[in-house]
Amino acid sequence: MTTCAQSAPDFSDGLLSMTEQSNLNPSPPLVMHPALTNLEVICTISSYTQHGSLPALASTCRAFKHPALNALWRDLQSVEPLVKCLPSDLFSTDQGRVVLQKPIDSKLWDTLFEYSSRVHSITVTQKSIPSAVIEPLSVLILSSPSTTASWFPNLHKLTWHADGTHIFAPFLRMTLVPSMLVLHVEISPTSDSTFLSVLSSLGTLCPYLQNVTMSIQRQSDNFKLLHQISPFIARPISQLHHLHTLSIWDAGREITEHVMKIRAMQSLSLDLRTSSAWKEKPRFQFPGFDDLTWFSLSTETIEHASNVFRSLQIVKCKKIKVGITSHRETDWLSEFFSENEIATISQFLTILKERCDHDKLECFSLRIGYSKGLRTKWGDFTSLRAFPNLTHLLIEGAGNISISDETLCQLARAWPKLKALKISSFIVTDGTTEVPTFHGLINLLWCCPALTKLALVIDTTKSHGIDLKCPGGGRCNKRLEFFTLGNSRISGPVNVALIISGLFPYLKEVDLSCWERPPMNTTANRKADMGKWATVNMMLRGFSVAKERSIETWSDCL
Repeated sequence: MTTCAQSAPDFSDGLLSMTEQSNLNPSPPLVMHPALTNLEVICTISSYTQHGSLPALASTCRAFKHPALNALWRDLQSVEPLVKCLPSDLFSTDQGRVVLQKPIDSKLWDTLFEYSSRVHSITVTQKSIPSAVIEPLSVLILSSPSTTASWFPNLHKLTWHADGTHIFAPFLRMTLVPSMLVLHVEISPTSDSTFLSVLSSLGTLCPYLQNVTMSIQRQSDNFKLLHQISPFIARPISQLHHLHTLSIWDAGREITEHVMKIRAMQSLSLDLRTSSAWKEKPRFQFPGFDDLTWFSLSTETIEHASNVFRSLQIVKCKKIKVGITSHRETDWLSEFFSENEIATISQFLTILKERCDHDKLECFSLRIGYSKGLRTKWGDFTSLRAFPNLTHLLIEGAGNISISDETLCQLARAWPKLKALKISSFIVTDGTTEVPTFHGLINLLWCCPALTKLALVIDTTKSHGIDLKCPGGGRCNKRLEFFTLGNSRISGPVNVALIISGLFPYLKEVDLSCWERPPMNTTANRKADMGKWATVNMMLRGFSVAKERSIETWSDCL
């Protein structure tokens, strides 16, 4: 028998051989360093030991045995070690089924429970739990002399990304214990009623759950799958009263009303892309949320998102993220989003202004799937000026956003605490969309001095009147950590580098990773434009080295 799948030694044999060697070669007893009598020190050593070396560490002495075994078994990326702890001749195959060759004695059960009681988290994937593992495990569960809850009495987290057929149901039941705090389950299209019936007992088996994520593997007929699964999920979720984090699809009105009553609720993520309930304006209103930290919403259209907020009387939340994407959309040039969709951005933000607490909202993110030939103007976003405490504003994919230097400055004045600003990093340069210039960027620094992250598209060719020696007129930003200009128009890399270096003296480079992602990785002038921006970055790095040298030289003179 081995301690685990990593071929750990048999402790009794190890201690016996150590005793025999001591009798043959007597030597003065070794004195343990005082630090190794400190349990916290031993636990720290065990936590930094490579996983494959933990069995050997556990066998060195009694002081290290329990801390090393705790570290070895704490987080299981597979349940295979449980099976490999057993003698290889314990199982056989009879007519294609795994059976026990002999009863498991009490000593072996004690050993197995000793290891399983140390497990705090389990990750189950299709790869980590093949039939060669799950079948022997199911036989063990059926023959266990103890209740299923005694297998993993200290299990706190379960991540499940495997099939949901009946063969997996016994093991799932065994892992749903009262100590469970975090549960992440991805339900597959193959999930049957046996597996789902185990999940339906979640509220009773794991009453203290705090963090739950329920998702469905994507397939062509998600509507049918939702209809099948939701009844098994709605009731157990409504029985959980200690939730502070929940991520789920639209499982019905019962869950929504229950979540709003949970005082501990801090983070809520709703994926409504496969729900048809929000295609029309709601006929009822929920009380809303009084104290959320995070609210994430995914819908197929912005009109659906508007209807969700229409159904809420109030939303007091620090961070709101809205994503408009479709399961059917695979190409950034998709025509799925119509002109009418973009036209409702203004309506959506107006509803957001009506429902959300103006003083509490600090972070707002809106991402709309890329669509060809769509144009918006910053006038559509003026409702966001009602939120003076915004520190993060991220707008992505909302078509060609037309914005002038003056408009950018007017909006920025409403957010003096802004730390991160992202305005779509890609526009189609067709000559009809107005974009800001370096003049608008300079005014932005005056309005938002706390900026640390900035992403927007500007026209760098219009720099007339800017002093290259002091482009900010005495004002610069020394805090900026991330800066990207997307597919901004560029002609002279030297002047661009000089202006950027003057405005952001501690910035070492402009981030170019957006050029590796759609839609920018397919643009016709990608190679030429990237070459110019690479030149800008080369000069920025050179400026940075020169500044460091000048500081070192000045300090040497003191």
